[in-house]
Amino acid sequence: MAKSIYVGNLPWSATEEQVQSLFADYGPVVSVKLVSDRETGRARGFGFVEMEEPGASAAIEALDNANFGGRTLRVNEAKPRAPRPPRY
Repeated sequence: MAKSIYVGNLPWSATEEQVQSLFADYGPVVSVKLVSDRETGRARGFGFVEMEEPGASAAIEALDNANFGGRTLRVNEAKPRAPRPPRY
């Protein structure tokens, strides 16, 4: 089963291909999704990577606090999204 990994403090210029290449050193990457602002389409500086174990744990350990594009990455296991109250 794939593990979802949160990747924060990404440079706004980072592409999904660059992030996939970074994580691929630790095992097969299932998917990469960088989050962008809905209104402007501009990158928000974080995203999610899905990987199979044991590569996912190795990537988290190796890449947390690593330098990428001049920024210090924050990498950890993604937590499930908290339910939001309905918008009226």
